[in-house]
Amino acid sequence: MASVHVANSITDVIQKNNAINRQTILGLSTGNTPKPVYDELIRLNKAGTSFRNVVSFNLDEYYPMSGSSGKSYHSYMHNHFFSHVDIPSQNIHIPDGSIAEHEINEYCKSYEQKITDFGGIDIQILGIGRTGHVGFNEPGSGIDSITRLVYLEDITRQDAKIHFNGSPVPEKAITMGIKTILEAKKIYLLAWGEKKAEIIAKSFLQQVSSDCPVSFLQGNKKLELVLDEPAAAMIQNEIQVNRI
Repeated sequence: MASVHVANSITDVIQKNNAINRQTILGLSTGNTPKPVYDELIRLNKAGTSFRNVVSFNLDEYYPMSGSSGKSYHSYMHNHFFSHVDIPSQNIHIPDGSIAEHEINEYCKSYEQKITDFGGIDIQILGIGRTGHVGFNEPGSGIDSITRLVYLEDITRQDAKIHFNGSPVPEKAITMGIKTILEAKKIYLLAWGEKKAEIIAKSFLQQVSSDCPVSFLQGNKKLELVLDEPAAAMIQNEIQVNRI
């Protein structure tokens, strides 16, 4: 399975860095897409790969959103990954959706600076939204965008309703930018299911455009596409992918 391949590739890097007492910096995402990778990473951690030298930076968080809310990405990450592995809590970084709005610009600058201080992201895991967003970089996001507060598209909010159990989906989010993502040393873009086939084709077979932010990954030698057969259906053999 391709998700196992991704998890194995991540732990290979972690083990090599552990051997020389070097930290591994992971960029992480949320949603249903990365769950198979997180499940396998948990298994590999229990099998002996230590995450004590791992530092993580998550892509995004809704705004406003308390980290203690069950709907927050803080809760998602702790429930699906962090609470099951031996990563130290001080090594976990997730955008803070509870800070005052007038403090967001400085906060986002500090988030970027933390990534820089750790030497950049070694491996970035991405999903893709139906609008072509990565993180919460919605259409209109530029290639030079960095961590910032953004407004969410209606489609994105509609897709999120299932996780909010009738509560309103926030209109805003804090997200790492396209520039931040592209600076990662290795990028895995994951997509499962036929609902993602059209946006995958648009992203990688059509012209690069800010109207489809994930298209900025086209031709990136650091990128590895990881798709299941339904998600890959419309690109056929036109670009190289790892299929689940």
